[in-house]
Amino acid sequence: MSNFGEMELDSLILRGVDKAGFKEPFPIQERAIGPLLAGSNVIGQARTGTGKTAAFGLPLLQAIDTNSNRVQALVMAPTRELAVQITNEIRKLGAYTGARLVTIYGGQSINVQIQALERGVHAVVGTPGRMIDHLKRGTLNLDSVKFVVLDEADSMLDMGFIDDVEFILDSIPASRQIALFAATMPRRIIDLSNKYMRNPERILIDSDEPSVDSLDQYYLAVEQDDKLQTLVDLLSKERPASTIIFCRTKYGAHRLARDLTRWRLNAVPIHGDLSQNQRDHSMHVFRTGSADVLVATDVASRGIDIPQVECVVNYDVPQDPLIYFHRVGRTARAGKSGKSYTFVSSEDSGDFARVMSLTKVPIRPLREQDGGRTFEVPQDSGDSWRQRRYASRPRRGYGSRNYRRRYD
Repeated sequence: MSNFGEMELDSLILRGVDKAGFKEPFPIQERAIGPLLAGSNVIGQARTGTGKTAAFGLPLLQAIDTNSNRVQALVMAPTRELAVQITNEIRKLGAYTGARLVTIYGGQSINVQIQALERGVHAVVGTPGRMIDHLKRGTLNLDSVKFVVLDEADSMLDMGFIDDVEFILDSIPASRQIALFAATMPRRIIDLSNKYMRNPERILIDSDEPSVDSLDQYYLAVEQDDKLQTLVDLLSKERPASTIIFCRTKYGAHRLARDLTRWRLNAVPIHGDLSQNQRDHSMHVFRTGSADVLVATDVASRGIDIPQVECVVNYDVPQDPLIYFHRVGRTARAGKSGKSYTFVSSEDSGDFARVMSLTKVPIRPLREQDGGRTFEVPQDSGDSWRQRRYASRPRRGYGSRNYRRRYD
């Protein structure tokens, strides 16, 4: 379908689509909206920035009966930022429908959320941990829910939310329709879909890697102790207008942002240990250009909605090679050019080899001394690295409040 008017959407929803400035649907929207409107379960794979929210948001609005003052739709997201972003976009699309939405997440007063729920809402968007809190308090009733969305489901499972997600799904009527969206499709996503979704339609968009026509990808062979100086030299030489730097850990992201500030670079962090006000401040100064460097973890970066980032730096190589493509997909969007740089230490060589084995285009050495390096996938690669990673992480029940506070 070449335009939204050809879809079987309510006229009031189409008015919201027009007001939002949507013209031609993105591929994920074109392929997912029809099956969702028809009542099918859908598994969609598409990276951030490809229009996933409208792909499930428009059918969600269509499923709501505004004459019924009950929660009829539920959207689970891994982070506060993504939950707020989803709510804002669906509200924009449903501006003329009368649909009422509320966002619930940790870090905001639960009493404010309780008051909003008591006034009556049609859809709830939030993080799994805070949804569990409301369910246990009896302030959230899911008996009338008929449309459920798991957005960035791979990130939710990676954060250890599997038990919370399953508890919520088990609290919803079995007749519900489920839309599951993720940037990557690890085995655990498939297992979850097999357990809760009947005959889902699988829609894979950008399943291998992002568009690379306008993306220049480089690597630098640099040991851990030399990374900071190398990064400062790189940013000073290239002088990108906006840069996202990815670190593996919250501590690493916070420390790197602090170190870059000491080098008189305008850097701010975003990670799960920051308060909501601190995270909002970091995003505000980065979006407005007051800071030109954002240092992020993969989890916290879900939900970052920035139209164009000039440069991405992988300060640490991700253990999951598919995350590499999710990271560099933050730049070179909408036909604009971008660059990515990956710092590869001796410890990272195996992880980087996995990335190299999946990409269809060369990741070139940036400097002469970076050339000539060989990167070999460890003999025990395959899925064993992922299995070890999850095996070492203890499973937790939905009552594990201290764990949830770290991420909600």
